[in-house]
Amino acid sequence: MTDTSLAAYTTLRLGGHAGTVTNAVHTDEAVAAVRKATAEGRSLLVLAGGSNVVIGDSGFDGEVLLLRDRGVEVVGEDASGVLVRVSAGEPWDDFVAYAVANGWSGVECLSGIPGAAGSTPIQNVGAYGQEVAHTIEAVHAYDRIADETRVMSPADCRFGYRSSVFKHDDRHLVTAVDFRLARSAESAPIRYAELARTLGGSAGDRVPLRQARDTVLKLRAGKGMVLDPEDRDTWSVGSFFTNPVVPAEFFATLGEMPHWPGADGTVKIPAAWLIEQSGFPKGYAGDGVAISGKHTLALTNRGDGTTAALLDLARTIRDGVRARFGVELHPEPVLINCAL
Repeated sequence: MTDTSLAAYTTLRLGGHAGTVTNAVHTDEAVAAVRKATAEGRSLLVLAGGSNVVIGDSGFDGEVLLLRDRGVEVVGEDASGVLVRVSAGEPWDDFVAYAVANGWSGVECLSGIPGAAGSTPIQNVGAYGQEVAHTIEAVHAYDRIADETRVMSPADCRFGYRSSVFKHDDRHLVTAVDFRLARSAESAPIRYAELARTLGGSAGDRVPLRQARDTVLKLRAGKGMVLDPEDRDTWSVGSFFTNPVVPAEFFATLGEMPHWPGADGTVKIPAAWLIEQSGFPKGYAGDGVAISGKHTLALTNRGDGTTAALLDLARTIRDGVRARFGVELHPEPVLINCAL
């Protein structure tokens, strides 16, 4: 193991030491590092923003690849829109800001999300009624097994609710993502009720791109969901649990609660509501870790926490919700050398 602490590369500021670390500022460097790790039979961990990963206190005794390649390129356009290729290491919110500034609509409600562009298809990042699957046209990825670079369609990516083909193994290295965005001074139709209310309108309305972005940033900041090195309520992976999706028949047994009916006979329940109703309010603390004082779904490192303590807190919450409602909560981030 090296002396490199992986805590420095995650928004949780948790995680043990790395085996070896490679910085890749170009795609060919990243692919070469992956080929080398594969040839040597070494495990591989790819990090860019480190915003959706929980790394065990024992660290990662393999190859840690830090993606630092950046770039946004228009690779196709017509009167209605643009096809934009974004390098995997490009900070996500920098790209969103660039899109808004250029009058490209489709990702404005994803403002303020930490991490890099290459990580967004991995869990089909979404917020405030948008998700990247709505605008991704292709994902460029190196396939470790086939030893080739592939251009993967949305169908190949198998996008689901906070999931994709990339999430649960390290077969693919995402090197770039193509987004199809509309040319418009206005946002895509607002789908999220809270955002629509804050904007003073209704679901389905369109607003100026800058207004949509600024409002989302304000909402996220109020929930501790915009990174701030001075605010430990932001030392998190964002939402730790996904909103559970249950069959409508089971939901009918639960009584009155907030929910979103699905078109497939399922019902999505807000995890934050379940957590609060199970006796875990904002600020509920463990050993050096706590639920954020601003948002119930964010589990935070208060500065002296450990991954073990964070997962203990997560288990306590998960088990409490299961006991109260019979509903299982599942983690949203990728867990590395640790388990819930």
